[in-house]
Amino acid sequence: MSVMSGPAVVAAGLRKTYRGTAALNGLDLEVPAGSVCGLLGPNGAGKTTTVRILATLLRADGGQASVAGFDVAHQGDLVRGAIGLVGQNTAIDERLSGRQNLEMFARLSHLGNRAAARRAVELLEHFGLADTGAKPAATYSGGMRRRLDLAAGLILRPRVLFLDEPTTGLDPAARNEVWDTVGDLVSTGTTVLLTTQYLEEADRLADAICVIDHGRAIAHGTPAELKSRAGGDRIDVVVRTEADLPAAAEVLAKVGSAEPVAETALRRLSVPVADRVAALGELVRTLAERGLAPEDIAVRRPTLDEVFLTLTGGRS
Repeated sequence: MSVMSGPAVVAAGLRKTYRGTAALNGLDLEVPAGSVCGLLGPNGAGKTTTVRILATLLRADGGQASVAGFDVAHQGDLVRGAIGLVGQNTAIDERLSGRQNLEMFARLSHLGNRAAARRAVELLEHFGLADTGAKPAATYSGGMRRRLDLAAGLILRPRVLFLDEPTTGLDPAARNEVWDTVGDLVSTGTTVLLTTQYLEEADRLADAICVIDHGRAIAHGTPAELKSRAGGDRIDVVVRTEADLPAAAEVLAKVGSAEPVAETALRRLSVPVADRVAALGELVRTLAERGLAPEDIAVRRPTLDEVFLTLTGGRS
């Protein structure tokens, strides 16, 4: 697989309208080669539409886009030869074995019988499926099926891989299997554009994140950069009884840079702070003066969930 010198994916002003409703409204995106970009947004924000346009499955109404250096609108064949695509729904045939599935996809990609068989064996080894390659896919676990799906998307050693919500519906163990596999892919130089509804997934896998809403990019940066936009450090306090929440909230309001947020069922309060050291010292002293002995106090960075809700106005 050759190494790209410029960005692997570029989109400028992409527009797409369905029956008078704008799915994309001037989307801009740039993904460096050899990186993972997480595309995040509320349901209906335009994530899947973006992937379908970049993969040449859908034509944009306006704007320009290139993938692996090829123009999406005018060099579709070259784009398709440079990409892999794993959609939200599994594409494997459960009646066939893992090896037969991969051989089928390889032949559909115009590999000869010998080359298809050889590539199937390579991919089964790479994805840890060699021992089960002769078994029907119907016997595979959810994580194994998704790994087989990923293997099928890599038949032609794509320079760019599109993953559209690859772990939706998987249990935590299977999700971790897929995450490990994606990490391995990137280590070999594959560029990945990932859409996901799991903030933890983006935090773990993505070098950069693009948040889109109403068909436009509203934020872009590393996970750490985006977290800093949600108010910097936070202090969490867990009180011993629910009755202590009002008094503790008064104290947190004085040391924080915004009103504290309460999670009553967990007896937890959270507030952003400008200076965590000074705020923590004042908090501990004031709680003691008020006769409040919290069960736990923690200083942390905001989560991507909090960033996401801040940037999108609380929609999901």
